[in-house]
Amino acid sequence: MSRLLIGGSWVDGESVDELTEKYRGTTYGQMQVASPEQVDAAVAGALEGISASKLTPYQRYKILLATARLVEERREHLISLLRDEAGFTRADGENEVSRCIQTLELSADEARRLNGNLVPMLSAANASDRMGFTIHAPRGVICAITPFNSPLNTLAHKVAPALAGGNAVLIKPSSYTPLCAVELCKALLDAGLPSGLLALVHGPGGRIGRQLLADQRIAYYAFTGSTQVGREIQQAAGLRGTQLELGSIASTIVCDDADFTRAIPKILNAGFRKAGQVCTSVQRLLVQRNILDDFVPLLIAAVEALKVGDPSDPETIIGPMISQAHAERAQNWVEEAVAGGARILTGGKREGSIVQPTVLTDVQESMKVYCEEIFAPVLSVIPFDTDDEAVERANASPYGLAAGLFTSNLHRALRMSQAMRFGGVHVNEASSARVDAMPFGGVKDSGFGREGPAYAIREMTEERLITISY
Repeated sequence: MSRLLIGGSWVDGESVDELTEKYRGTTYGQMQVASPEQVDAAVAGALEGISASKLTPYQRYKILLATARLVEERREHLISLLRDEAGFTRADGENEVSRCIQTLELSADEARRLNGNLVPMLSAANASDRMGFTIHAPRGVICAITPFNSPLNTLAHKVAPALAGGNAVLIKPSSYTPLCAVELCKALLDAGLPSGLLALVHGPGGRIGRQLLADQRIAYYAFTGSTQVGREIQQAAGLRGTQLELGSIASTIVCDDADFTRAIPKILNAGFRKAGQVCTSVQRLLVQRNILDDFVPLLIAAVEALKVGDPSDPETIIGPMISQAHAERAQNWVEEAVAGGARILTGGKREGSIVQPTVLTDVQESMKVYCEEIFAPVLSVIPFDTDDEAVERANASPYGLAAGLFTSNLHRALRMSQAMRFGGVHVNEASSARVDAMPFGGVKDSGFGREGPAYAIREMTEERLITISY
C-alpha cells in the first residue's frame, strides 16, 4: 500500500488507485491519492518540520549514511518492487539500487563539507577593520517531482542533497511508481530523520502538481520530466529556485577510428537499458559513412542477441515499457517512419508493452523518430562524412542534455567535444554514460541546473554574505 506521509504520519488519501505490474498486467498494490486539503497539510507539515529542526551537518551525514545501509539491506525487496512498478530487468534493478546507495553516500559526505568562502574585503579601498564570509543556508521546503524511469535514484538525487543542505522535502513521485518513493521515505525515517522534514503525496500531476506550484510556501522545485511541464514549472515558480532536467534527443557519434569492440556494447546499453526509457538513451547514432558496411552488421548482430521479455528472468536484458499505451505510441512512430521511406534493420515489432529493440536507417529529419524524443528501445543509424557534419547534425536539436563520441584520436575528441552543445559530452562512452558524482544537466530545451550531490546541494541552499566591522 502506497500511503501518504503528512505532518510526520502515514495516512490514507481521499481515494485509492490500483497499481498493475508492467509485464503481465496483474495488480500488485494500491496508491492512496491525496486530496487538495491533504496537499496543503503536507506543505504546512514540512514548514513546521524545518522550523523545528535542529539537525547539525554531522547528524545529517549520519542519517544519510544510515539510509544508504538500509537501502543495501533491502536491496532484494527494492529490485522486486522495481520489476513490478517500472518493468525493470534484474540488471536494471541492481543498477538502480546500487546508484541510489551511492547517491545517498555522496550526499552524506556533502552534508559535512558544505562551506562558504572568505571574502577578500581588504582588497577594496576604505574596508579596513572589516571582514566578510559566506555561508550556505537552507532554502526551506524543497518540492521534488520525479519520473517513472528512475524511481529510486532520481528521487535520491533530489531528496538527499536537499536534506544534506538542511531543508525539508515534499515528494510528488510518478503515479506509475509510487511505492519506490514510499520505500525511500521509510528508509530515511528508519535511519533517524525527523519525520517532519519529509512529506509524500500521490496523485495526478495535473491537479497536485499545479497546486504545489501555486503554493508560495515552497521555496524550490527540483523536477525531472518533459520540457512542456518544465516550462509550466518555470513560469509558475517565478523568482523561486528551480532545477529542471527535461527532454532530450541524445546523439552518439562513431568516427572511423573508433574501437568497435568498445563502442557497440556501450551503445547497446545506452540505447536499450530500461527499454530505452532514459532521457540520455541513444536515439541518433551517427556513424561515419566509410565504416558503415563494417560497423552496422556487427551492431545488428549484437542487438539481435539481446534477450527480450519477462523482467523476472535474470537473463532478460530488455523488459516492458511503462505501459502498453507508451509501447503503442513508439510502434506508431516506427510505422510512420517506415511509411515515409525509413528501413528497419532489426526489430520493429511489439507484443503488449514489449517493444523489440529496433534499429532504423534512411530516416528523414522530419520523422518523429528523428526530431522528437521517442523514449523507447529505438535508435536510428545516420551516416555522416566529415567531423563538422557530425557535430552539426548532433547539435541540430532543440535539446542538449548529453552526447557520446567514439574516436581513438585525442585531437579529434577535444575539437569535436568542445563544439558540441550539450550539458555533457562523453568521449569513448555513449550518451547515457553517468557517474552519480558528476554534474548532470542540460542546456537549451533540456533545462538547467545540475544534479550530482556536490552541485545540487549548492543550488538547494542560499549563499548568504556576513560582514563584520571591528
